[in-house]
Amino acid sequence: MKTITKLFTVTLLAGSLFSATSSNAQTMPMSGEMTGPKFKIGVGVSGGITNSDSPFSYALGADLKLQLDLMKYVSITASGGYTRLMEKEGGLIASYDFIPAIGGVKIYPAKDFYFTGFMGAGFAIKDGSKTSFIYGGGLGYEMDKGLEIGVRYEAYQQDVASSTYQPVNGQYALRVGFNF
Repeated sequence: MKTITKLFTVTLLAGSLFSATSSNAQTMPMSGEMTGPKFKIGVGVSGGITNSDSPFSYALGADLKLQLDLMKYVSITASGGYTRLMEKEGGLIASYDFIPAIGGVKIYPAKDFYFTGFMGAGFAIKDGSKTSFIYGGGLGYEMDKGLEIGVRYEAYQQDVASSTYQPVNGQYALRVGFNF
């Protein structure tokens, strides 16, 4: 009897869940709500300062960003570009150039204002350099005309075997972009 009771309970729960979720599918979207996924393409430039422990002084970059708005308040992003960490004056470490490939999530707690988190890989350009793990987060504002301004912290975890290995790397950056 226990098996029949369990089967009946699971069926009842599944039926309740199905009817509760399907009943919302018949409602019409309210004014201003998304009616389906929305796709954006953006270009941007960024400049940043590095951690005080870093052998680099500042960073410059450019990127192409793809964004898919899944819901009114949630988007996923993918971006790629070029970043250069500039060596400190008189430092022993040369500048570090890489191509970041990053995926992330944007959460919009209020209209046009967002928090973001991301991770990906930084493909080093210099011979002997290894791929870095990139992660970070930030916040920003998207204006109705397509202009986007954001700040972020971006950390780089490098492979110990890399010719450009630095145990502490990262930047605090300002990004200005335009979305189409």
